[in-house]
Amino acid sequence: MKKQCLRISMIATPVMIVCGLLASGATARAESQDGSCSNRSLRGDYGSAVEGVVLPGPGVAIPIRGVVMTHYDGQGNFTQVDHIVINGVPPAIEWTPGTGTYHVNANCTGTAHIDTSTGGFVNLEIVVVRQGKEVHAVVTAPFDGPARTVTSVGIKVE
Repeated sequence: MKKQCLRISMIATPVMIVCGLLASGATARAESQDGSCSNRSLRGDYGSAVEGVVLPGPGVAIPIRGVVMTHYDGQGNFTQVDHIVINGVPPAIEWTPGTGTYHVNANCTGTAHIDTSTGGFVNLEIVVVRQGKEVHAVVTAPFDGPARTVTSVGIKVE
């Protein structure tokens, strides 16, 4: 009986390993071959670091740094709260809420539009990387207020 169990174990273990490798390889192969993204690529909560400069006039550059927690619904809508420090001055509202929409293209590039609770808006160009585990963004025109060069990197909360 002991020899029979040992033989079964010696056969079953390699078979299970091969099946596991085939299953995981098929998934990885499908993702890398098609490589397509969509709005579903962004689902869940993402923590982002924001940094850059606001350019209110010629020769004036005001630093901006902050953090954002964004919840993407996988269908093109999101909600967020941010804490943005401008020129070392904290925001009037500790966590400023905002809502918005986004669109992710098949090539993993896309756009987003944020409406803040303070009445402003920001447009972003985005790139989704690491199978939706990260989103990189840059502020793009049009937006309200002075010119700015601001980027962010968001990482999925797991």
